[in-house]
Amino acid sequence: MIVQHYHWTGIPPEARDAAVALGNFDGVHLGHQAVIAQARRPGHPLGVVTFEPHPRQFFAPAAPPFRLMGPEAKANRLEKLGVEHLYVLPFDGTMAGMLPDAFASDVLKRGLGVAHVTVGRDFRFGKGRTGTAETLEALGRETGFGVTVADLVSLDGTEVSSTAIRQALSEGRPRDAARMLGHWHRIDGPVLHGEKRGRDFGYPTANMNVLGLHLPRLGIYAVKVDVLTGPHKGSWNGAASLGVRPMFGENAPNLETFILDFDGDIYGEHLSVALVEYIRPEMKFAGLPELIAQMDRDCAIAREILRSV
Repeated sequence: MIVQHYHWTGIPPEARDAAVALGNFDGVHLGHQAVIAQARRPGHPLGVVTFEPHPRQFFAPAAPPFRLMGPEAKANRLEKLGVEHLYVLPFDGTMAGMLPDAFASDVLKRGLGVAHVTVGRDFRFGKGRTGTAETLEALGRETGFGVTVADLVSLDGTEVSSTAIRQALSEGRPRDAARMLGHWHRIDGPVLHGEKRGRDFGYPTANMNVLGLHLPRLGIYAVKVDVLTGPHKGSWNGAASLGVRPMFGENAPNLETFILDFDGDIYGEHLSVALVEYIRPEMKFAGLPELIAQMDRDCAIAREILRSV
């Protein structure tokens, strides 16, 4: 199980002397996975050093949500890659104003006690983003830890990037996003109490918050659902609505998932919902009979899509 540490101070002995990958790793896409794979060193625990909030959120708090995954989803994905320690460094005024040499000596060496650091070729750090991967190599030699610089990853001649993945999701192309991610794009989090309208017409849904995340194209999706906690832990198929529920007035976006062939109370449990294929946009119907008939069709389509996934 991955162990999380929330500062560079007070690191226990078993979490020191790690070989770490350093970066934001939003989405944990194929490029990020290459950096993590190259971080492995025999005899050293594998770690990832990342930041919360994302530096972009710190510098532009009013900007539209852009993150592909929240902290919970990131930790879940990193654990699947075999990461043993996740060092979550607070990105605040202190971190933003820290010079590259201070970051290397105070945070990486004395604080975390790293043995080796791997970064992507485009990595930047320190006040004003003045530190580069080459800067880190030089500082590592001076400070006493090894540094590996991983080349960027391309797919079909195009560089894999979080920006390209966001565009694919915005256009309703989750399979294209998944090719760059190396896994399905997932939304993770607890099941929240909603209006419970779906229960009244035979479609109870698991409601999840998408606040702070980049919104894929709004509409109906075929999804894979992992129930991560509680007595109903397991994997299921489903159909999900990502959107504002135009049938029922003005609403903030959320994710409502109907789990196929499932019966159980999962309020408060944590789910991971993978967007597999976009089915249709959101629609406003004349009444509930039309809505229910369309939901019947959506679920039939989702079943067919997921039969081969």
